[in-house]
Amino acid sequence: MSSPVVRFALTVLAGSTLGAVLGYFGQCNSGTCPLTSTWWRGALYGGVLGLVAALSGRSG
Repeated sequence: MSSPVVRFALTVLAGSTLGAVLGYFGQCNSGTCPLTSTWWRGALYGGVLGLVAALSGRSG
């Protein structure tokens, strides 16, 4: 069983990775799409969503 800190970090890392992949492969040509305009912006959005998921899954 992994510690809560490791699970928390892995959830945020997974969100960031998925967001970066979406931002890289789903790039918007005009650059005005907030999520997919760049890979790093997708990683930021994904990390925030991973953070929200990690915080909502905490017990106690």
